[in-house]
Amino acid sequence: MRWKSLLVIQLGFGLMAATGLAEVVRFEIVEVESPTFEGRRFGSVGAYEKLIIRATLEVDPEAPRNAGIVDLAAAPRNAAGHVEFIADVVLLKPVDLERGNRRIFYDVLNRGEKIGLNLMNDGPWEDDPTTAEDAGNGFLMRQGYTIVWSGWQGDLGPGEKLMRLTVPVAKGITGPSRDEFIFDDDINPVVATLSYPAADMDPTRASLTVRQQQTHPRQAPDDLSFEYFRVSRSGISYRDPRQILIQRPAGFDAGAIYEIVYPARDPVVMGLAFASVRDVVAFLRRQVEDSVGNPNPLAPNGAPLIERAYALGISQSGRFLRDLLYQGFNEDEEGLVVFDALIPDVAGGRKTYINHRFAQPGRYSRQHEEHLQPGDQFPFTYGITTDSLTGKRDGVLARCQRAGSCPKIMHVDSSTEFFQARSSLVVTDTDGKPIELPGNVRAYLISGTQHSARIDALSAPTRTCQQPSNPLHKGGPMRALLVALDRWVTDGVEPPVSRFPTISDGTLVAADRKTFGLPAIPGLRYQGQINHLHVVDYDAQPPPEGAAYPLFVPAVDDDGNDIAGIRLPAVEVPVATYLGWNLRRAGYAEGALCAVTGSSIAFPRDRQERLATGDPRLSIAERYTSHEDYVRQLAEAAHRLLQQGLLLPEDVQRMIDRGIELASLR
Repeated sequence: MRWKSLLVIQLGFGLMAATGLAEVVRFEIVEVESPTFEGRRFGSVGAYEKLIIRATLEVDPEAPRNAGIVDLAAAPRNAAGHVEFIADVVLLKPVDLERGNRRIFYDVLNRGEKIGLNLMNDGPWEDDPTTAEDAGNGFLMRQGYTIVWSGWQGDLGPGEKLMRLTVPVAKGITGPSRDEFIFDDDINPVVATLSYPAADMDPTRASLTVRQQQTHPRQAPDDLSFEYFRVSRSGISYRDPRQILIQRPAGFDAGAIYEIVYPARDPVVMGLAFASVRDVVAFLRRQVEDSVGNPNPLAPNGAPLIERAYALGISQSGRFLRDLLYQGFNEDEEGLVVFDALIPDVAGGRKTYINHRFAQPGRYSRQHEEHLQPGDQFPFTYGITTDSLTGKRDGVLARCQRAGSCPKIMHVDSSTEFFQARSSLVVTDTDGKPIELPGNVRAYLISGTQHSARIDALSAPTRTCQQPSNPLHKGGPMRALLVALDRWVTDGVEPPVSRFPTISDGTLVAADRKTFGLPAIPGLRYQGQINHLHVVDYDAQPPPEGAAYPLFVPAVDDDGNDIAGIRLPAVEVPVATYLGWNLRRAGYAEGALCAVTGSSIAFPRDRQERLATGDPRLSIAERYTSHEDYVRQLAEAAHRLLQQGLLLPEDVQRMIDRGIELASLR
């Protein structure tokens, strides 16, 4: 049966709930779909239902745990002296909650989108999971998790299905802001949208420059210009303070970098993102009702059923989790732990550009694109270390260690993050020497994978990159790691040891081609490109770069595939070289790293093709005596991962079938 319940939005804000200090003032269920997934049942857990919720929150700017939120003091306050904001929330829960595993699986939204089911359930990329197909293989549901999403990003643009956090603006504040644009097209002139409205629309108060490559000097040629875009509505013409019209100069291709520094106004109090996640999860874990009597849907019969809370963050969302932890938001307003465990996925050694004035949460540093975005500075690793370049001493775990609120952590990266996200700094100090991770942290490289790939991805050419894309999906090991994480938290059973390249064993090396060990694959023109990292002064615009940090990448075998890490059967028994990086093609800033797209470069079919092309890699015919021999080796590789606790029994045949599929396309 499907039914929907629309609740009348109540006016005014109530007092804080007497049961505690949780900052969720109203938790209003707007719509219920029960059952969802077209009534599909998930083993002994049964059917699931979807709850769409509007959560009204408020924080006390004077409370110590909110003191670090930038510009909170300048935000408007209600009659109680608190700052109000609203989060979109969606729950997927067992219809019979008693059949669940009493655990929250919090999937941190990525730019307002739900992407965790794509990774953990091999599901489609769907922002409103509703159909039976949307549940994918049903893994999280069969485990009994209550899946929670809540809006945290306060600057999202249009998008009907995006989940948002509505936060206040610090009116009257002005200051410099910087935006970068890479258009990857030849449209001229071109309209670009600024992150914040201009405080002064005199073009002479802003500076616009262009450069072909990130390392090139900024230029302002005579034929480069801009104006604030003129729009007309209802017969009235005016300049839009958020949009500019750029006249692009001659001599620069589609991948050139345009950078504008301009006087901005009205920053969003973006740091409330961390408080919103803290308070929504704390409410679901521990409160019975909100301050006006709306019940917590995870507390039937007046008692919360949730015993544990885990969070997965992918890419932007993984950086979010590292920053949430670093900035001290894993304790609720009562000082209790919010998340028992975190899985920052493909975050590398970075944090975020969220809790800043004129923040830009959607941007992140890469070698060519948005290289100088804040959120990439020390500390990089979890334990407390000293930065030899700045003298600072800090660590991602520093605050939670002082508060006694550190979660278990499984840090997972793809190969891409070593080239674009400085992953080596997770396991080295700032002198390039190996360090030990704290006892509550494990690190895993899923070898040969790119930043992200859907379960049905196929290797294919892209418009801007030189090589076909990397199709490897890492859902299998991720499911095994989550099962191990739950046992680690619940029963103290140690999970698989870290599987990450290290300096000590020679699997983490310098990025130059010779040391890296990359074979001379025809047409692969790698020359040591990596997203270099420097000490940066972000108080200046544009920010100047200082001393450089040492960075390293995974060593590769004779095929060009990563040696260390969790090697998928398709990497262990390969038909191609799988790289986490790609290079931009001619006309698009040729030779720069191509965003977060990886490469898949097929092996020659036979010895004749290998010799004709000069490819140093053995051909498929020279590796495998028959199709049956190839399948046998795939199966052996999958069973080795099973024995190591890095694959579940249900995923063994999936891995074999995926390897066969990739080989058939060759």
